[in-house]
Amino acid sequence: MNRPVIIAHLSDLHLGAHDPAAVASIAADVAAVRPSLTVVTGDLTMRAREAEFRQVRELLDRLPGPVLAVTGNHDVPLADWRRALRPYDRWRSWIDADLDPVRQVSGVTALGLQSMPRWRWKNGRVTGSQAAAVIRTLGDAPPGDVRVLALHHPPLATGTAALLGRRRLLDAVRATRTDLVLAGHTHMPDVRVRGRHVFVVAGTTTSLRVRGAACSWSLISVDRGEVVVRERYLGPDGWRVGRVVQVRVSAGTSSAR
Repeated sequence: MNRPVIIAHLSDLHLGAHDPAAVASIAADVAAVRPSLTVVTGDLTMRAREAEFRQVRELLDRLPGPVLAVTGNHDVPLADWRRALRPYDRWRSWIDADLDPVRQVSGVTALGLQSMPRWRWKNGRVTGSQAAAVIRTLGDAPPGDVRVLALHHPPLATGTAALLGRRRLLDAVRATRTDLVLAGHTHMPDVRVRGRHVFVVAGTTTSLRVRGAACSWSLISVDRGEVVVRERYLGPDGWRVGRVVQVRVSAGTSSAR
């Protein structure tokens, strides 16, 4: 590749319960890095209301494309007839008709998974057919492409927070030599390395529901076996770089500063 692959990883926008300063400034901050792909890993709305989806659409249209977005638990209606009968209608109308979207750009093959079934609140699920889609889509990616998998729920979570279908998903990640697995949900930025796979959880980008950290997003650079994750935080003077994690994938080692 001629230049590093740059991926902007946003998550947990929660529009409807958002920080207006973060919403107003995030698109320009992301655009400044000229990403190859912008990924948003779920909870784009607070309560899956029509007005919230309209706000999300306006924000997504300001972000540099292509954009890959997946559903989170807050993007499904909470407790009305739509949750039972038509849980994804507003998502399909406003965001993407495909719940498991694929984006292919120069040097990148990316697959998003809809990990929020209508009947499972909070922890999420990945089905056997979705794991097969990982094998099919990322396994057949062009040689040299950065393989990216995105979903809302962190696949490395265990115990009571574990994703249903976690093992089948991680088996598919290993089989396809997926480079990056991107998630959200926790509102706490995190980077972990498992073998040659880098798992990145982005913080909440525009929500007021921060948990021990400011609004943030993750700037990911991939270049010749090295992955660098720069967590960008919103402060009084705008967005700034916070923690930086460098990973040499071939060695499976990482360092942070």
